[in-house]
Amino acid sequence: MIWEDLDENLIVPDLEAGDSGEVFKILGGKMISAGYCKDSYVDALTAREKDFPTGINMGEIGIAIPHTDKEHVKKGAVAIGVLKKPVHFFQMGTTDEPVSARLIFMLAVEDPKEHLVFLQRILMVLQDQGVLAKIIETENKKEIINIIKEKENSL
Repeated sequence: MIWEDLDENLIVPDLEAGDSGEVFKILGGKMISAGYCKDSYVDALTAREKDFPTGINMGEIGIAIPHTDKEHVKKGAVAIGVLKKPVHFFQMGTTDEPVSARLIFMLAVEDPKEHLVFLQRILMVLQDQGVLAKIIETENKKEIINIIKEKENSL
C-alpha cells in the first residue's frame, strides 16, 4: 500500500497558491526539507510539467499528480495539497486542455518500475468523487490520511 506511510508533514489541507509553480515550491519544498527529495526537485517538477502535464479531470474535482525523475528523489513519498482556490494545470497527455485542480498528489518515486503502480493505485482511490469531496471538506491532516486509507482498504 502506498498510503500506509503518509507523512503528516507533507499534507497541506489549506494550500494557497496562485499557480502550479507556487504549488511546486510549497509542496516540493516540504519534500526537500523533510529529506525525501534533493534540492533539484522543484526545478525538475517545473521542467517536467511543461512537457508532460499531470492534470486529470476527475469530473467535478480536478486533480494533479506532479512527479519527476528518480535522480531528484532520496526516498519515496507522497505530498498532498488541498487548494483553497483551483490552480490551472494541463490535462495529462495534452498541452492545451486545462484542468482546474483542487487536489495535488505530488509523488517522489525512487524506483521507476513503481511509477505506474503508484499512479494506478492513486487513481483507484481518487476515482471516487465522494472520497475527493471528503478530502476537500476536511482541514485535518489525520482525517485526510484516514479517508484515503479507508478507501484503499475497501478496494
